[in-house]
Amino acid sequence: MQIILLERVANLGQLGDVVRVKDGYARNFLIPQGKARRATDAALKEFEARRAELEKVQAGRLAEARSLGERLTGYTWQTTVKAGVDGRLFGSVTNFDVAEGLTSQGYTVTKAMVRMPAGPIKTIGDHKLEIALHHDIVVEVTVSVLGDTA
Repeated sequence: MQIILLERVANLGQLGDVVRVKDGYARNFLIPQGKARRATDAALKEFEARRAELEKVQAGRLAEARSLGERLTGYTWQTTVKAGVDGRLFGSVTNFDVAEGLTSQGYTVTKAMVRMPAGPIKTIGDHKLEIALHHDIVVEVTVSVLGDTA
């Protein structure tokens, strides 16, 4: 199926690109998420009429992500979790916990933005994580896990 991208999609293309993708990917993900439209003549004309508006929206999202990234760069978030005497946690700290903690501190972060290269955190200590605020903006934050042995 041929589609018009309404925003940048990783490993696929930029705003305005007409690309061919599998039908299921277009119908089940790209079109419902508002990332693409079916490439018909009418849709192409409408897209060209709205192109400046869509580019302005994308530029606004990028600027917002940049400002949040500047505030988040080098940030350390501390959390206290029940742990055993050997330093292992009872449970783990997941991307949901990190997103919730950063949101409570005033940062707009969703769990999908939190990248945990080593998986959920299961030990006490400082752990480096990446927050993908935009396709082009990825910042590194530190999660400091403190153990509560009480």
